[in-house]
Amino acid sequence: MSTSSSSSLVSVVVPTYNRGDCIERTIDSALGQTHQNIEILVVDDGSTDDTRQRIEGSYGSDRRVRYLHQENRGVSAARNTGLQNVRGDFVALLDSDDVWMPWKLELQLACLELMPDAGMIWTDMEAVGPGGETRNSRYLRTMYSAYQWFTFEQLFSRSCPLPPISARLPEHERGARVYAGDIFSQMIMGNLVHTSTVLIRRERLQQVHGFNEDLRHSGEDYDFHLRTCRAGPVAFVDVVSIKYLKGRADQLTQSDYTIHRARNFLRTITPILAQDKDRIHLPPHMIAFVLADAHSWIGEAALEIGENAEARKNLLQSLRYRHWQPRMTGLLLAALFPPQYSRRLRAAYRQAKKHLLGGDKARKS
Repeated sequence: MSTSSSSSLVSVVVPTYNRGDCIERTIDSALGQTHQNIEILVVDDGSTDDTRQRIEGSYGSDRRVRYLHQENRGVSAARNTGLQNVRGDFVALLDSDDVWMPWKLELQLACLELMPDAGMIWTDMEAVGPGGETRNSRYLRTMYSAYQWFTFEQLFSRSCPLPPISARLPEHERGARVYAGDIFSQMIMGNLVHTSTVLIRRERLQQVHGFNEDLRHSGEDYDFHLRTCRAGPVAFVDVVSIKYLKGRADQLTQSDYTIHRARNFLRTITPILAQDKDRIHLPPHMIAFVLADAHSWIGEAALEIGENAEARKNLLQSLRYRHWQPRMTGLLLAALFPPQYSRRLRAAYRQAKKHLLGGDKARKS
């Protein structure tokens, strides 16, 4: 196994599509790393804006930046194109609207030296709005609800203080720790890893074989990180190393993609639960919860877009896994009506709930 060092080449894969307005800021944050031995592979997934012109104009003479263009095939295909062309011993993933702190790679490489069996490391993140304003200074545990199930001590088998490089961090981050262990079982409860914070050893990447291009629109990150954790121990350093941009209309986390995220989540965990049941050490009630939650997620999203047959099927399945769910029972009743009526019923329910909550607040004041 190769070890990390200040001389290691890090390949940074940046998929992009029509983000000429922000791509330079993202690339500049990678070029501005205190760890200077990097290459940046910008994979343009068929942009129709001025992305190519901006990159050629700003970085055409910089040998560290490689521009790859392909027909539009989705973010997984773009990432895979980048992964197939990397030269480094380590690979970092960076979305084209996010920004790294300057010490990110140096700190992660140093942490991986302390945890030599860990094949991947990630961090926390700050959520910022389109104007750069901070929306959440510690967003990882908010964005990924699976953290509600575990403390860091329950997730990881060991930890240690940050290495000396932590002196470069802001004062409030210097007392943090780096954690490591096998978290494959815990990842069944949902994603714990944010892609733009990831640094992965090339050996681990070769075991994982890239992103699943069949998972279109959303959910490909969870599938990739789950398989990465399945392949061996991973590490987490409890600092904020990126600014994660929220609020862009083209982000795959927008509500229009909810049904795809829900379907792909269930599609990801179902075969894993069947194939790796001997490796999954979760109590039955937690597995029942995650399956019930997955089906209710699909059911509610399907009801929202008028796919009532799919909604009924999944809401009923959710109730089989977890019987006492009054809200899901109500949604199942709504799904028995034609879509135009079920939408009115849901709107009436939301309005009544709003009035009831308003009344409760007035009585308590």
